[in-house]
Amino acid sequence: MGSVERTREIRRRRARKVKLVKLRKLYEKSANEGEKAQLLAKARKVSPLFSFEVAAS
Repeated sequence: MGSVERTREIRRRRARKVKLVKLRKLYEKSANEGEKAQLLAKARKVSPLFSFEVAAS
């Protein structure tokens, strides 16, 4: 694997982690189930196996 590919992979992984942290904070603040479902759908687009319940534990 070339160094450019590796750098891009690391950048994607870091960006994914930051986005999931933001979505997790919004999920904790949200009051109704509609918002929570919408945030979970966004998180699943970023990382298909992601779950707020498992990550919060």
